Amino acid sequence: MCCRTKKKAKYKALIKAKEKSKGFASLTTITHCFGLKRDAYYKYKSRADKHLKLEQQIICIVRKRRKSLPREGVRKLIKSLDKDFIKANLKVGRDTLFNLLRKHKMLTLRKKYRMRTTNSHHRFYKYSNIIKDIEINRPNQVWVSDITYIRTVKGFCYLALITDMHSRKIVGYDLSDSLELNGCVRALNKAIYQAKNIKQLIHHSDRGIQYCSNVYTQILKRKKIEISMTEENHCYENAMAERVNGILKDEFYLDQTFANVAHAKRATKNAIKLYNSKRLHLSLDYKTPNMVYKLTA
Repeated sequence: MCCRTKKKAKYKALIKAKEKSKGFASLTTITHCFGLKRDAYYKYKSRADKHLKLEQQIICIVRKRRKSLPREGVRKLIKSLDKDFIKANLKVGRDTLFNLLRKHKMLTLRKKYRMRTTNSHHRFYKYSNIIKDIEINRPNQVWVSDITYIRTVKGFCYLALITDMHSRKIVGYDLSDSLELNGCVRALNKAIYQAKNIKQLIHHSDRGIQYCSNVYTQILKRKKIEISMTEENHCYENAMAERVNGILKDEFYLDQTFANVAHAKRATKNAIKLYNSKRLHLSLDYKTPNMVYKLTA
């Protein structure tokens, strides 16, 4: 331990001793016991109080942000709160913020999810992966699809998602209490309805029975949307869709157990709205999906 750290520890012990004494011993007596002077104590106490005030300001700003994005990571917090810190005349670095969040037990934790929602053992035709070496440079060039589960008290319901690969925007979704085809079809129809231009669009998914079914593929063919599917290592070949699933659960509390399907639907709608409009992405140069989708659409 260096000399400065030892001195700091001594001052902290002195302050604790002063608080515990409750007037039974004078400050002069207490500082003498620690081999310190009264004026040095007052200077340190003043700095400590100022530091505590700044710390409380930072935590207050973070808590306001966390109301809408409760599990946002430190790097994104620094970017998203940059204007707030400047407005409050605060200089906050990543390490400082990380240490403060750790101190106040506000760091986010990641969970692992293992439930399988893909059934690739079926009679329907399985398409090749045609996006392996493609360069993604515009919205509505590639859409990735996947299904994840949401817990309720009475069992599982299933969230079908369609995400634009360029902007990371969720362009279509549906939550239903069944793994049957209808939820995926509704999500696809929503995505097609909101899109302004789907010329030369590729739809990429795993080889699940829902995406390979005649009903689903016929919709894609009628809209002249090319079909792409994972081949060998489907988790890696559909990594973005898997990542979006994880973000919604990790950062927007869709990993909790809901009272019923109606409650889960409200939470999902709010989570996707926040994800599209508020969540910053490192891969998008700290922009939101809506910003990138609108700028380049």
